[in-house]
Amino acid sequence: MSELTLKKFLAGDVELESGETLPDARVAYCVRGTLNSTKDNAIIMPTHFGGTHEHSQYLTGKGRALDPAHYFIVTVNLIGNGVSSSPSNAGGPTFPVVTIADNVRLQRRLLIETFGVQRLALAVGHSMGAVQAYHWAALYPNFVERVGAICGAAKISRHNDVFLQGMRGILTADPAWKEGHYDAQPLLGLRTMARAWGAWPPSSHFFRHAHYEKLGYSSVSDFMERYWEATYTGMDANNVLAQIATWRSADISANELYKGDFEKALASITARVCVMPCTSDSYFPPDDSKIEISHMNNAVLRPIKSQWGHWAGSGRNPEDTDFIDKQLKELLLN
Repeated sequence: MSELTLKKFLAGDVELESGETLPDARVAYCVRGTLNSTKDNAIIMPTHFGGTHEHSQYLTGKGRALDPAHYFIVTVNLIGNGVSSSPSNAGGPTFPVVTIADNVRLQRRLLIETFGVQRLALAVGHSMGAVQAYHWAALYPNFVERVGAICGAAKISRHNDVFLQGMRGILTADPAWKEGHYDAQPLLGLRTMARAWGAWPPSSHFFRHAHYEKLGYSSVSDFMERYWEATYTGMDANNVLAQIATWRSADISANELYKGDFEKALASITARVCVMPCTSDSYFPPDDSKIEISHMNNAVLRPIKSQWGHWAGSGRNPEDTDFIDKQLKELLLN
């Protein structure tokens, strides 16, 4: 894979859904491939929670559905992830809540103002990337031709929100957090949160069958320490909280366009949608996807039958990634 060049879209002062302003907003992104003369081969791929543009590239490459030889692929960093505008680089504890819809509106500006793109061949992503893809299709039905939603949902469930409240509570209970005005990262809170978080993305089957060994970890303890604790203690606490707040905002109908009518918002999606939940995902179970699909006009359900839980869509298990790639190839042919 060619080296990725990170670029910044400077959006200026942006008024958010909350009424607050995100000053000097910066959206970090990278591109692979070439935009054709008709500008109809663009794909947007928003990042997931805690991830950056680098973590999304497993879906792209020669021979893949997202082949840079055929498509212009724009990978966009979520606001709050530490690369785009985030508490760690723009405001600390005063950083405003930036919703999923706020992110998508900024992404649309990026595509139009930087590249002149008026139509997407595909909006695709894993987890919060999928949530953003759903918002793209609902907020801008005429802009999006297809959606690939991998282990995501159009609206956060009550169960998912309870999980996020718990993670936030663990982190902010550390006295070192100091209401976000910390001098050093609240490592106890980050470490404890990491251990609690570790039970959710990988499924019970993942642990039962010791699939962590395929990732190079010798035991559960090794996995928890070298992956979960190391990953989360390497994050900025306020960035984590900003992304949790963004995740909790997920609802394609929570806007003036649909005024809370979730079924109307789903029915308004004109894009061809391929929904790929994992059969063992605790965040976004297939039952939720079935409900959402029942209100969409042109959607198919393609469950990922995997023991890897939410991580089935993350690129960690080659068999799952190949399955996803097959579904995306089929979607892009139609």
